Amino acid sequence: MEKIIPDRTLKYRHEFKYLCTDAQLSMLEVRLKGILQKDPHTDDSGRYLIRSLYFDDADDSCLAENEDGTGPREKYRIRIYNYDQSRISLECKRKKNDKINKQSCLLTKEQYDRLVRNRTPLSPEPLPPLAGKLMALKLCRHMEPKVIVSYERTPYVCPYGNVRVTFDRNIASSSRIGDFFRKDSGQRLILPSGMQLLEVKYDEYLPDHIYHALSLSNLERTAFSKYYLCRKYHL
Repeated sequence: MEKIIPDRTLKYRHEFKYLCTDAQLSMLEVRLKGILQKDPHTDDSGRYLIRSLYFDDADDSCLAENEDGTGPREKYRIRIYNYDQSRISLECKRKKNDKINKQSCLLTKEQYDRLVRNRTPLSPEPLPPLAGKLMALKLCRHMEPKVIVSYERTPYVCPYGNVRVTFDRNIASSSRIGDFFRKDSGQRLILPSGMQLLEVKYDEYLPDHIYHALSLSNLERTAFSKYYLCRKYHL
């Protein structure tokens, strides 16, 4: 992958991940309901489904960087929520140590087809700058979609410290790129039964009452990469 030039204007957030059992997540959820707000974009169950399509180059550089712990590094993915094709988002996630930065833009279905299916429309719409960069990487580094990652997310938020706590359940993988928008696409769970993922993100600080409610000192941190584990299932 090409060398990432540091951009001093980018704002990075802290990101920590923890593997948890179903029982641990249920206990944490009881604690958090009283002190955090639900994400307003969730349904009545307090969850939404996330599906992401990750890209990598001909040398699988993103995969290798994850395996080696190389940093800084970045990944490109296209994301939808609850199978909704009316809102397709392209994201570039940059990771530097325990901090992340995410840039995103919306795509039309035609732009999605150009990036994923290599279709050239008769009257191409101009690509957003982020999509234009991915298109350039497709041409010079042969960046192509590699794997679909799906999971159910229960998100909680707090304005103080811009905190976001998410429970990601039933993380599943599929190599059938053409099924990205299909609800009934074949997928494979990547974690042992009963294991899920807790993610904690915040800006400058994590308020003490949230830290203590999470009991983070009693949980084991992990350098968990959904992309890496899902790709490994299909190699």
